[in-house]
Amino acid sequence: MSWKVKRFDELTTRELYSILQERTQVFVVEQECPYLEVDGKDLNSYHLYKEENGEVAAYARLLPRGVSYKEASIGRVFVKKENRGRGLAGELMTRSLNFIHGELGESEVKIQAQEYLRKFYGSYGFRVVTETYLDDGIPHIDMMLRK
Repeated sequence: MSWKVKRFDELTTRELYSILQERTQVFVVEQECPYLEVDGKDLNSYHLYKEENGEVAAYARLLPRGVSYKEASIGRVFVKKENRGRGLAGELMTRSLNFIHGELGESEVKIQAQEYLRKFYGSYGFRVVTETYLDDGIPHIDMMLRK
């Protein structure tokens, strides 16, 4: 199936439901981390995802500058458990950065990453800009990419 990128208002109710269902499965259930997953930022973001067999296989929320940080950002990044190990995470990040740089014309991207993903994001040029800190009990770091 194909990759899609849509503004919030372009998502069908079924697409939105599938995205929120999978995000909750990964970030709340899998990670055993109760938090407000629907945080109001979706309304002003782009939603990049790959559908396979009618389900969201991989997803990232692309936030224009000013939504989370003064820089553009990428968040809520996941590959559905059953689809991990197939290279989708790399394809997702490449497409996310291409969209932010190409379509949004942004040269700086700031992310909040789980600490264990430091090397993964580092392979795309992100550099750590904070010490490790706990967010909802999970070790995180902030990272920046300057093109």
